[in-house]
Amino acid sequence: MDKKAYYVCVAVATVWTSYDSSREIDDNAISFPVKLDKWLEQLTYTRRLELCEKNLVQTQLLLGEEVYVTEMKGKWAKIVIPSQFSSKDERGYPGWVPFHQLISQAEYFPLNKPTAVVSATIATLHLAEEALQMSYQTQLPLLKEDKEWLQVQTPVGSGRIKRQDAVVIEDRNRKVKGTGDMIIAAGEQFLNLPYLWGGMSAWGYDCSGFAYATHKANGYLIPRDATDQARQGKEVGLASIQPGDLLFFAHEKGEGAIHHVGIYYGKGKMLHSPKTGKTVELIELKGTLYEEELCAARRYY
Repeated sequence: MDKKAYYVCVAVATVWTSYDSSREIDDNAISFPVKLDKWLEQLTYTRRLELCEKNLVQTQLLLGEEVYVTEMKGKWAKIVIPSQFSSKDERGYPGWVPFHQLISQAEYFPLNKPTAVVSATIATLHLAEEALQMSYQTQLPLLKEDKEWLQVQTPVGSGRIKRQDAVVIEDRNRKVKGTGDMIIAAGEQFLNLPYLWGGMSAWGYDCSGFAYATHKANGYLIPRDATDQARQGKEVGLASIQPGDLLFFAHEKGEGAIHHVGIYYGKGKMLHSPKTGKTVELIELKGTLYEEELCAARRYY
């Protein structure tokens, strides 16, 4: 395995199942820079559904996130993602990205400084000659700050973010972490956001990506996929669930394989990103298929 770290140098890098998974319609997702809005606008329901049903996409990465390259195939890099725990690979979540969406550690080295974390759903990064949109929870080293701006180091050069669009944390292993209610609040701002299989950004989340992001925003780094999320954290009896707990759902009326995760909202409601063609929503569990399939709960806060 290549021991040299690489960093994502696009706003959102989609991580593909194989080096040949992307389709012609996905060119805007594998370009440099990426054109996420154009990519998603072109995807019909059927082409979006293929991302899942044909197992084309695994996960996503945000600007500045660290990966390790394990293999090269033409212009594609096989990577593992240490910040996304997965039972698929003990080193981190595996998959493939276009190599031009990565930059080497020699070219970009995060400083041992406080971190600016994007708290707006989407924030503008102002660079010397251009601007690009960044997702919620993008984390970048802070260089300096004033009343209006945060100057940050990025893989594409020094840039500025409006102070109102980010929060500053002293270290990424945050000692002060959020509550269950704060996990819910992190999720509520994405109500009506369209679901995206493998999604890990404010352009679209899948069910476990939504759980991952809302926890990350509150200082908790949890596994990437629902099946792994259901194995860690603190086990909670279904009669004792509290707001912010993760709820897991399995086929065969809760007896089969886990296929979905949502966040318990309280008063019998769940906040979740359901499936292709739907959006992040708040629903009553009673009387739904989810009520029949509920099989486990875990608490990470």
